[in-house]
Amino acid sequence: MPKQNRPPLRIAIAGLGAVGLAVARALDAGIPGCQLVAVSARDREAAAARLAGLTSPVPVLAIEALEPLADLVIECAPAALLPAIAEPFLRAGKTVMVLSAGALLRHEHLIALAREEEGQIIVPTGALLGLDAVVAAAEGNITAVRMITRKPVRGLVGAPYLVENGIAIDDIREPLRIFQGTPRDAAVGFPANLNVAVALSLAGIGPDKTTLEIWADPDLTRNTHRIEVESDSAFLSMAIENIPSENPKTGKITALSVIACLRKLRAPLRVGT
Repeated sequence: MPKQNRPPLRIAIAGLGAVGLAVARALDAGIPGCQLVAVSARDREAAAARLAGLTSPVPVLAIEALEPLADLVIECAPAALLPAIAEPFLRAGKTVMVLSAGALLRHEHLIALAREEEGQIIVPTGALLGLDAVVAAAEGNITAVRMITRKPVRGLVGAPYLVENGIAIDDIREPLRIFQGTPRDAAVGFPANLNVAVALSLAGIGPDKTTLEIWADPDLTRNTHRIEVESDSAFLSMAIENIPSENPKTGKITALSVIACLRKLRAPLRVGT
């Protein structure tokens, strides 16, 4: 007997900035097994105009209206909105794809909610590399994880940590280390910048044992991350230079990572852990 086709996963996008719009366009162009059904955005009129070129335009709704329509929501919004976006989906046992990974550390009840209601939180690889290897190494024993992030000045200006500590970087002429600590601390002080460090820590030995440095570099045009992992299975040394999107705080590869993750959800062949 012929197999009956499964209905597509209904996808909602919360936030229509550089990443959200790129993902919406990819879904509209066609990702097997997935269908874009709705988006939410702060400026609903402007969002509707941005979506006008889609082959199959979708409604722009309030955040609270997304859950009844979708099986999975992709959070592409300011970190402060994560609970409002995620909680309705997790209570319904559905899936949330989180880009503001740092916000998970401030709202750990979301992980408990996903566990209780049999929902799922997915953190895509984003602007990093090698997370599969780190996840695998964590099945053994990881003894150290170090990350050094260097970013162009314009991608860091206005970060709460800089404002609160009176650190001015607008006119620096040479690289300046502006932070040394853990991803947990960085997630509070750099909510729009260091989701990559939190994702790394969640894959490895946690946000309190991972060490992190952040540098502002006036000569850089790309966001760069260098990672070293020591474990009983491998020594990992990785570096990536990300080309910024139209939002200087976010690399172009972030949206591509979400798209790749969506393709995996229903793919007949999955490559990677």
